[in-house]
Amino acid sequence: MTDSHERQGDLDDVDHGVEDAVGATQGSAADPQQHASTHVSRRGLFAMGAGGLAVGALAGFGGTVAAQAMMPQDDGEAVDASVSHPFYGNVHQAGVQTEPQRHCVYMTFDVDPGTTATDLQSLFAMWSAGIAQLMQGKPVGLVQPPRAAAVPADTGEATDLSPNALTVTLGLGPGIFDDRFGLAHKRPTLLKKLPALPSDNLQAALSGGDLSLQACAEDPQVAYHAIRDLARIGRGTVSTRWTVMGFGRASAGANQMTPRNLMGFKDGTRNVRSDDEFRQFVWLDDADWMSGGTYQVARKIQMNIEIWDASGIGSQQDVFGRTKSEGAPLGEKKEFDTPDFAATEHGQHVIPQNAHIALAAHENNGGVKILRRSYNYTDGINQFGQLDAGLMFIAYMNDPQHFVKLQTRLGSYDQLNEYISHIGSAIFAVPPAPEAGHYLAEKLFS
Repeated sequence: MTDSHERQGDLDDVDHGVEDAVGATQGSAADPQQHASTHVSRRGLFAMGAGGLAVGALAGFGGTVAAQAMMPQDDGEAVDASVSHPFYGNVHQAGVQTEPQRHCVYMTFDVDPGTTATDLQSLFAMWSAGIAQLMQGKPVGLVQPPRAAAVPADTGEATDLSPNALTVTLGLGPGIFDDRFGLAHKRPTLLKKLPALPSDNLQAALSGGDLSLQACAEDPQVAYHAIRDLARIGRGTVSTRWTVMGFGRASAGANQMTPRNLMGFKDGTRNVRSDDEFRQFVWLDDADWMSGGTYQVARKIQMNIEIWDASGIGSQQDVFGRTKSEGAPLGEKKEFDTPDFAATEHGQHVIPQNAHIALAAHENNGGVKILRRSYNYTDGINQFGQLDAGLMFIAYMNDPQHFVKLQTRLGSYDQLNEYISHIGSAIFAVPPAPEAGHYLAEKLFS
């Protein structure tokens, strides 16, 4: 057989595998009418470049993954690498209320010109099948095909790794609901571009996007592998826009120790934690196809590390309104003590009124809270020879105006603005999780 014939055989094999995978995702197509309503084009299922395959069969590869021993981490918490989260059968997508993992790869995408609504539907079906595999620690296709000329469908760098609590969360940007796809009538009520906000120094190359994928895991290679293969699957339908690799979670879940940001302070002490708070501030209810979903705001925040490191401890604590070591509100002893924003000493507020916690506190913002799910990042050295690092701020809320309200105050008055700059920004609607036999955002197309 010639190389060209062999490669065409590989393409046909993968095409059949892809159709089987989407069939498993969408449910049985035994009913001809149902099959007609769920059939999607080959272009949407199987995008390939001249260099090789973008996707293989996503379901049915039940290979086992090696269980890793529980390893102690710097924060004293043990990690069981065999832990996995379910993709199907929940009301909400994983990766929001899930206790934050230690690593995150966040990527946004633009939809390619000429893409149709059917192509988008195909992509979401393919991504759903792929995410379901990845979250169980399985590959998205063959890592080692039987033919020498065949291109592996899975890139393979997570082959011997366990699930490591991987979650992948999909977001839909405002551009999905413009005239390109005929979906304007399905736009979530509160989804629109964020307004210009005080202290913005946004770079176009780090802002916006039609889609977002947030992959979080206890192993950075597991998170990277997930985003790498999902981006590969989308090739020909979407193109990458901007990405951030996060480490050292900068927000805690209900049962986790509060982590520290790169300024050395505990971050997210008063985060949304309880189920009641999630229902009140995060999840959407009675919102048509978005019921059970939420909104995601992503901000890349650069820190002026060297300037901060030269500041005295008293100045640093006044900026945050907390002690650096314990994380207690100024004037208190323990991290979770309630801040007293009215307390004064020698005629001055103990917690400065323009301290970060004073401006962000729900007591001072009409009770508003948002869920922080942020990560530290570093991009090495900048053009000035200084450390290029900061916070990949990711937040979830049932009303994006809550973020706008908070950031308007913080951007206007926060002492922290002397040391940070918001250089990237995007907003996305996060649909609910799919039921078994269905795929993400399926109701958007009904």
